[in-house]
Amino acid sequence: MSEFTEIIQAIEAGDPQASDQLLPVVYDELRKLAGVYLAQEQPGQTLQATALVHEAYLRLTDGEKPASWNSRGHFFAAAAIAIRRILIENANRKRRPKHGGNLVKQPLNDDLPLVHVSFQEDLLDLHAALEKFADVHPEAAQVVDLVYFCGLTLPETAEVMAISPRTVSRHWEYARTWLLREMRG
Repeated sequence: MSEFTEIIQAIEAGDPQASDQLLPVVYDELRKLAGVYLAQEQPGQTLQATALVHEAYLRLTDGEKPASWNSRGHFFAAAAIAIRRILIENANRKRRPKHGGNLVKQPLNDDLPLVHVSFQEDLLDLHAALEKFADVHPEAAQVVDLVYFCGLTLPETAEVMAISPRTVSRHWEYARTWLLREMRG
């Protein structure tokens, strides 16, 4: 039995120290995934990979009822969803007038075009489209969560979801096309 499985079983059994033992086992992978995603954001981003990992981990383990994960893949799928929710909340916060969301970005040079769409707006559009997509194609939406938000490769996603790499590839291509069309209107 793997160390991960032993810790998960201890958490389910109600061991209060078990969730503290889980973080060192999954931290490096979660940090890598958060770093990959945050590298895609615009410069000046205030949310850092460490904070993102800690917040996601707290959401996964800090509850009244201990979470139950069937496998390592199930845990990372839940982590991908938690990371996505945190990023969506952060993007929504930045859109509020209190945080400068109502300000129009102006270039320093008049020859440069205005920045019309911020990364946060793109992320919120993607989130809305992905929610709609998940209602119709939940398995393909999970592929998007794992590949885009968690940074897994297609073979890693196939392993996590316990489906063939070819199926993951088809879901990924279909989801990208569907989401792009949805976001463009």
